[in-house]
Amino acid sequence: MSAEDVVTLMDSIEGAGIAVWLDGGWAVDAALEAQTRPHDDLDLVIELNDVARLQEVLGDLGFLLAGGGAPKSFEMTDSEGRQIDVHPVVLSASGDGVYLMEDGEAWIYPASGFAGTGLVLDRHVRCLTPEAQVLCHGGYEPHLASYDDVWALSRRFEIPVPAEYRRPRDSYPLRRP
Repeated sequence: MSAEDVVTLMDSIEGAGIAVWLDGGWAVDAALEAQTRPHDDLDLVIELNDVARLQEVLGDLGFLLAGGGAPKSFEMTDSEGRQIDVHPVVLSASGDGVYLMEDGEAWIYPASGFAGTGLVLDRHVRCLTPEAQVLCHGGYEPHLASYDDVWALSRRFEIPVPAEYRRPRDSYPLRRP
């Protein structure tokens, strides 16, 4: 998923009136205002009530549902092999995003986490705040890309490094186990 792809997709999605926040690797790079590594996919957070419209917009761009389904996360891919991972949330009265995980448990994106902004190329985008991104990197066995993401965010934004990211860098597997 190239930076140009991200900009084109964000233009189309936001142009359709859908509020969307970058998550994952592209959110890290947007917050850092520079691409730090290649990305296999694009992670998005949207409101659950926008899922049907998002699927329509992405369908018009050649993306098809490849796995999962709302109200849980789902993936859409196109013939070029580009993948978009969508994390639908229901916004609570306090503004928290309630995300239904695969195991049926709710995970909460804090309301303050939706205030992030960043740059992809020269385009301003909404993304999760660096603090929310570090929070999102917890709860699973870290791999090398997540280690690099957490440390880059922690250094730039003076965010404490979570305990699971304090081992030596070479002790992390290349990919998610």
